[in-house]
Amino acid sequence: MSSVTTRATSADSRHTLLGDPGYQAFLILRTGFAVAPILFGLDKFANLLVDWPAYLAPWINDIVPGSAQTAMYVVGVIEIVAGVAVALAPRFGAWLVAGWLAGIIINLLTIPDYYDIALRDFGLLLGAVALARLAARYQGTRER
Repeated sequence: MSSVTTRATSADSRHTLLGDPGYQAFLILRTGFAVAPILFGLDKFANLLVDWPAYLAPWINDIVPGSAQTAMYVVGVIEIVAGVAVALAPRFGAWLVAGWLAGIIINLLTIPDYYDIALRDFGLLLGAVALARLAARYQGTRER
């Protein structure tokens, strides 16, 4: 009898958790902030979406060793790591992504004509902070 009760309680708990709008928001943001940085990071090696070196401010290009494309390879690796961090440890990974986005915003604000992209990335930064706050509540919660 107790195993039936445990199964029913566990199923009820899972149903309640999946029905929680806060948990749903956590899952949506966690998925998005895991997948997007990984895909953008991978594209730094292929330049299929855009010519990524064009998004590197000249003053940053002057201080990093190598070419702008070499810098984009490093950026790509960091973005992939950030996406994996969100997937595995969203309480840490979300803050990593938020910090990374802050750096991108500073970079973009120093390039004329990229202010619209900086504003978009500010919105993404707010989403990453929201994920970090939701992760403080929901990380480690499992659908049983």
